[in-house]
Amino acid sequence: MKTTKIVYWVVTGLFAAFMAMSGFQNVMVDEGSVDLIHNQLGFPEYFIPFLGTAKILGAIAILVPGFPRIKEWAYAGLFFDLSGATFAAISVGGLGGGTPFMFVFIAFCLASYFLYHKVYGQNVRN
Repeated sequence: MKTTKIVYWVVTGLFAAFMAMSGFQNVMVDEGSVDLIHNQLGFPEYFIPFLGTAKILGAIAILVPGFPRIKEWAYAGLFFDLSGATFAAISVGGLGGGTPFMFVFIAFCLASYFLYHKVYGQNVRN
């Protein structure tokens, strides 16, 4: 059980760090975010800081102990963000570029979620 808990925190920490870093870039509406989200994918520019704020809040929620219901919503939101971004990228440009790399982050999201339930499962169901 101790090994599972360590793996959970490593996977969750890496996943939360990725989501928070990309969230900060979105909140700052940096050139890369505008180019990818607005110019390439076609989403409106006003959507970018909202998306970043949601990513940061989701990353915080999966790291803070307790609050199982909020964690569930955070995992769902982060999964929808990643799967929606992957779908949009495939729709616009196919599977080229960095699109296949998105599946790595989806895998981290799913691994973190399933390990969370494995480690804290008895406390989550309430």
